[in-house]
Amino acid sequence: MTTVTDRTVLRDALGLLKDREQIAERLLESSAKHSFDPDRELDWEAPPVEGKWYWPPELVSLYDTPLWKKMPEEQRMELARHEAAALASLGIWFEIILMQLLVRHIYDKSLTSNHVRYALTEIADECRHSMMFARMIKAGGAPAYPVSRVNHNLARVLKTISTTPGSFACTLLGEEILDWMQRLTFPDERIQPLVRGVTRIHVVEEARHVRYAREELRRQMLTAPRWEQELTRISCGEAARVFSLAFVNPAVYDNVGLDRREAVAQVRASGHRREVMQTGAKRLTDFLDDIGVLRGVGRRLWKSSGLLA
Repeated sequence: MTTVTDRTVLRDALGLLKDREQIAERLLESSAKHSFDPDRELDWEAPPVEGKWYWPPELVSLYDTPLWKKMPEEQRMELARHEAAALASLGIWFEIILMQLLVRHIYDKSLTSNHVRYALTEIADECRHSMMFARMIKAGGAPAYPVSRVNHNLARVLKTISTTPGSFACTLLGEEILDWMQRLTFPDERIQPLVRGVTRIHVVEEARHVRYAREELRRQMLTAPRWEQELTRISCGEAARVFSLAFVNPAVYDNVGLDRREAVAQVRASGHRREVMQTGAKRLTDFLDDIGVLRGVGRRLWKSSGLLA
């Protein structure tokens, strides 16, 4: 770390950190050019297209398991429809947490700064995303799938005790794996047009959120006290463990006529599913490793989550 003309210049393994206000200014410019109103952009009244999936089959939890191979195509597509609703429900839960963490982050900061202005812009994006996901669930005809009460209350604790770097580490955990899946979904012509439209909007706007969180986490891991850095490693690892479990809601199996215990056991044993989750997390885990988050107990927790090879 060096000082130049009264301004602190920060550098980590990824290089020089850019000025916080300049980053926010560019993100605000991008938001002005590439933001969407889902109520106007998407055709919510169009009926579903017969024969199209609600989620790519390769991303469905049971894909390539013995149970999947026994299932008729209609039941596979029904499972995909319910898993799309479950993932959208997970997304809403997570975005509500994220909005609260962002409000906490800016509470003590300059309200006229670009950094705070962008955080408020992101909160507005997440409000629209949550409403968009809820509307997509209803349009698809599957029920909403709330997370378990245990995870719901664990998140309540997280929101209360999370430090700033911990908040941004958990933000990236929730954003980047779903983003990877959605990048495979929106160009896929096998998928329902409405789902493709929803995932396209989310991918475009989420790219800015990821940039904001990554830059801030890099800054925090350089400037936070050592105890806070270590707490971030542990809390992020525990969040990875919880998130990996919440990623599949077992109630979907009941609702498509499958044996829940057998389905859950086969998902846990599935090499394909493990590869999907680790591939989806790899860009994030590489980044976290580079900036010093994946160390010690935190790294072991990430490995136990199944998201890190």
